[in-house]
Amino acid sequence: MGKQNSRCERRETSWRGHAPAAILILLSLALSGCVGVAIGAGATAGTAAMQERGFGGAVDDTVIHGKITSAYLKNDVAFKLIAVKVHEGRVLLTGTVPKPNDRVAAVRHAWNTEGVSSVINEISVSDDSGILDLARDKWVSAQLRLKITFDSKIKAINYAIDTVNGTVYLMGIAQNNEELALVRNHARGIEYVRRVISHVRLKN
Repeated sequence: MGKQNSRCERRETSWRGHAPAAILILLSLALSGCVGVAIGAGATAGTAAMQERGFGGAVDDTVIHGKITSAYLKNDVAFKLIAVKVHEGRVLLTGTVPKPNDRVAAVRHAWNTEGVSSVINEISVSDDSGILDLARDKWVSAQLRLKITFDSKIKAINYAIDTVNGTVYLMGIAQNNEELALVRNHARGIEYVRRVISHVRLKN
């Protein structure tokens, strides 16, 4: 093993500064086993660096992922049923939870995590006992999404909307209190809405 390491060192010294020949030398080193140490040391960092977000972005996304799953554990959210994926601060939630409130809680904790820029909620609910209520709730959410999208004073992309039994849950990031008030007013003006609960955080 010592002789093999010495051969690796001599070969490494010989091709420094000769980048065009690097590929041919690496191929020859691979046959002798010298390249294993180099690959083992930098494989993870290399994979992250190849992505557009770069190594720093990949690390940030890993931290965000850990914070979200930790929040689920602390607050008894059915995290085992939810898959969390993070890319450049954008969070994708998928899976199936027993109750609508579980879905609301999962999205709320994701939005409250520092560094999150948007949350895509693809969580489904297994409890379909109230089909009529579910359809009505989806209609309310769609109506509100439409209203804030066409309101030029609101950045609709920064908001997540979930409606459960006539209660509208707002999550996301508001530019200021005035914008949040507009969103709330739009929600209150929709038929079947009983109340509006905001978990929106203010920008900065």
